[in-house]
Amino acid sequence: MARILSQTKSAAVNPLKSSQPLGAALAFLGVEGAMPLFHGSQGCTSFALVLFVRHFKEAIPLQTTAMDEVTTILGGADNLEEAILNLKVRTKPKLIGVCTTALVETRGEDCARDIADIRLKHAQEIAGTEIVLANTPDFDGAIEEGWAKAVTAMIEGITRPGDQVRQSKKIAILPGWNLTVADIEHLREMVESFGLKPVILPDVSGSLDGTVPDRWVTTTYGGTSVEDIRELGTAEHCIAIGEHMRRPAEVLQKLTGVPYVLFQSLTGLKGADRFVSLLSSISGTSVPAGVRRRRGQLQDALLDGHFHFGGKKIAIAAEPDQLYQLASFFVGMGSEIAAAVATTDMSKILEKVPAQSVQIGDLGDLEALAASADLLVTHSHGRQAAQRLGIPLMRVGFPVFDRLGSQHKLTILYQGTRDLIFEVANIFQANQHAPTPEALDPFRKREMPDELLSSPLARH
Repeated sequence: MARILSQTKSAAVNPLKSSQPLGAALAFLGVEGAMPLFHGSQGCTSFALVLFVRHFKEAIPLQTTAMDEVTTILGGADNLEEAILNLKVRTKPKLIGVCTTALVETRGEDCARDIADIRLKHAQEIAGTEIVLANTPDFDGAIEEGWAKAVTAMIEGITRPGDQVRQSKKIAILPGWNLTVADIEHLREMVESFGLKPVILPDVSGSLDGTVPDRWVTTTYGGTSVEDIRELGTAEHCIAIGEHMRRPAEVLQKLTGVPYVLFQSLTGLKGADRFVSLLSSISGTSVPAGVRRRRGQLQDALLDGHFHFGGKKIAIAAEPDQLYQLASFFVGMGSEIAAAVATTDMSKILEKVPAQSVQIGDLGDLEALAASADLLVTHSHGRQAAQRLGIPLMRVGFPVFDRLGSQHKLTILYQGTRDLIFEVANIFQANQHAPTPEALDPFRKREMPDELLSSPLARH
């Protein structure tokens, strides 16, 4: 069990984490016809928007209630009402996802009551649009908690409660925030290969996959439909991926009775085997030949790649579930976790990270702990630390803004694990250093005692 070391610094040095509102907005972006709405100042929204655009290289629908000095003192209920009505008229969204920020949370505004009043007062004007509130103060948690809170709020606010007629082939899937567009697409294809029908919430593979619509769309133009969210209770099973998705799965089960299974990671042979076995059990069918072939490819990659991983020291900084996902992968390949840094201590998964300790901190902590590492693993803000330490950087998580295609990188199940092995092994091969004579022969320059130098054998 890893020891969790609390943050002791009073300021972040090269910050690692992104905020809860950003995580909630990302989850809302995985719903069709959605418009995330930051309830706070323009600055909060502008900063999140810049990060989204730099990471996804796409136009991101994101709006703000634009609170100023006066509304900060007197309250922002009027701004929230005006923003919702304007969005309804101008963009006609199917879902408005309200993400609170530190500004309104610190002030103690009752946003749930404000939204209830807006619904009552403007029932006709906002008909056909769901309004969901996620309480996500910037000063608490990080992107992982924000994502989970938004998914929970959508289930609580939209899903039809009570026992319903189950569709035997329908599977609800609640992916973690760290699954990429490629991961979710692959997940869907895997489930469908067993003859099952997946409903994925949120589904960023439909809205942030880099396609260009044939017309300008003011909201998200893909993702999970509101109707699918409403009918989640008709699913036969629910699969949650990541410890932070336990809460949404529990809420769905309590609300509708749909049982769930939690996978803490789908990266690696063991996790992929368990997932495939579950699908085979649910569907009552054997594993397709194509899936068996990909498993064989992964086994071959494990054989080919383990020479490059053995004994390597890895330093990782990420959100808790992604930290566990990647650390477990590297340790399974024979590497050692030299440094593990997480954004928050709010997840129980940190205790299972295969490292001696997990530091709650920032990229400054990672740099201090990673001097002896062979590889740095974190997002693009770790590039300066990698340069100063002279250690290669593997970019993961959010944001990745100095490389293209981060959302199309596959990291889960047989094919994704195979690709990760190749990526890391190639990084190690590209950064090999020629061995020095001293490294090959540590006794090369050893000083001999005087009595040995004066012996007859030494003279000859």
